[in-house]
Amino acid sequence: MLKTLSIATACLALVSGAAIAAEGQKPAKDVSYSFEGPFGHFDRAQLQRGYKVYKEVCSACHSMRYVFFRNLAEKGGPEFSEEQVKALAATYTYQDGPNADGEMFERPGLPSDRFPAPFPNEQAARSANNGALPTDLSLITKSRAGWYGTFNQLVNGIGGPEYVYSVLTGYEDPSEELKKEQPEGASYNPYFAGSHWIAMGAPLSDGQVTFDDGAPNTVADMARDVSAFLAWTAEPKMEERKSLGFMSMIYMAALALLLYLVKKKVWADQN
Repeated sequence: MLKTLSIATACLALVSGAAIAAEGQKPAKDVSYSFEGPFGHFDRAQLQRGYKVYKEVCSACHSMRYVFFRNLAEKGGPEFSEEQVKALAATYTYQDGPNADGEMFERPGLPSDRFPAPFPNEQAARSANNGALPTDLSLITKSRAGWYGTFNQLVNGIGGPEYVYSVLTGYEDPSEELKKEQPEGASYNPYFAGSHWIAMGAPLSDGQVTFDDGAPNTVADMARDVSAFLAWTAEPKMEERKSLGFMSMIYMAALALLLYLVKKKVWADQN
């Protein structure tokens, strides 16, 4: 009886997360990314396109306070050239100082600067967004889940990039019944965590961003690119981690084989 109860409790723990999430959030769409799996890696061109979508669309409301311009040139990321990074940073103006006279001054951005925040403080951000505070996107793919349930996340991961993609492409017209409870200024999005209602209107439209490499720029394409970019900002050392993990597995396998051969030799001498 106790064994049966334990098994039932374990099964309940595995599915309860999915059941709770299903009440307020639709599971994320299944999207294929180049960085999935133990040998996956980021697509440099995709990351560069994703940065452009963030810069031209998302940065109007959302900050990325944990990302520096110099990160854009680092190995494993978009890998812009140093000259490109300097040019990208210089398009922004930063307040610095004080100078020798004790006065603050303005200067062009430098690679050592963080991505600029769109608003000077939280109050200004809320005032410009109907009381809602736009989320910082630096770690969004780590702090949001596309699906729930222990077993599901163990097999498929937490689905952070898929969640971002699904929200960006998941705006729908609510049913007449749902319209009765629609908050003022809110949009209907069944993929949005915690509620079907989101204060942000659909941010993307077909052809909104033009890519230098001529890549497709439908809503789905731009959402895939920017969600990949946000996956990188949340885990910039992913490729290094995977490479180290693979080498560690090879080392452990070689060590296990060596120990087995030593054991076999020792016991052979005993016999």
